[in-house]
Amino acid sequence: MKIDLSKMITESRNKASQYIDTLSTLDMLKVINDEDKKVALAVELTLPEVAKAVDAIAVAFQRGGRLIYAGAGTSGRLGILDASECPPTYGTKPEQVVGLIAGGHQAIFSAVENAEDNRELGAEDLKALNVNQKDVLVGIAASGRTPYVLGAMAYAQSVGAMVACISCNPQSPMTEVADISITPVVGPEVVTGSSRMKAGTAQKLVLNMLTTGAMIHTGKVYGNLMVDVEATNAKLVERQKNIVVAATECTREEADAALQACGGHCKTAIVMILAGLNVEEAQQLLQKNDGFTRQAVASADQRK
Repeated sequence: MKIDLSKMITESRNKASQYIDTLSTLDMLKVINDEDKKVALAVELTLPEVAKAVDAIAVAFQRGGRLIYAGAGTSGRLGILDASECPPTYGTKPEQVVGLIAGGHQAIFSAVENAEDNRELGAEDLKALNVNQKDVLVGIAASGRTPYVLGAMAYAQSVGAMVACISCNPQSPMTEVADISITPVVGPEVVTGSSRMKAGTAQKLVLNMLTTGAMIHTGKVYGNLMVDVEATNAKLVERQKNIVVAATECTREEADAALQACGGHCKTAIVMILAGLNVEEAQQLLQKNDGFTRQAVASADQRK
């Protein structure tokens, strides 16, 4: 396969770092840091598209659908990272946000020869997940041309799924295919072609917004508190107590008692304390309000 990299911004040379190998360590790092400062500004320009993707993902979740990431190399690993952090942070099921990488599990840790060049593999990985019209697929590739990702995107569209993409080269094959195209143009990398740097940082920022925004829209956050966090270790047990205290201004003892009564579910404990309800009543109120803590508390106040 002949690939023309000359037109890709992510593959061009950066004049600011042209002599970086001659600099002192501090000056070298200043060059890298100066380039990194450009990333958030590039992402800012894509916020309207990110917002569309967040809304689509939230709707998918509400309908029982999934968010699926497909990428290769750094992009694939970033998708897996974002997906893997949703269950402990937001109490989601592992299958709600899924990260796929060309080459499978082995590719998370080391390169798998030619996997990213296999378009059919992208489609096969989605078939194995039974992707359907309820789901949202986000293809991730700094270049915007990775065959594995394009294969996944094409298959997702063929079954009626919403398809978005994150890339760092405008007017790429991925942007031409996607329903929603998110393209933070971060410019040439400090080390030519090393898209794990600025491009990878931009992708991570966008991924953070996609899942965080969708989780907020589906009731996983109250104020700025992660009220569906699962207490899977000692730190998170303490975080749950802190969350309940912050949300209700109760004492730590009251927070602990409420959490123990409801089996360590922050939302239930918060509604119990703010609305003066028992466990069953708080659970029923949350269920009636689709898991939204603020609405549950407000509806309890209206009943009084």
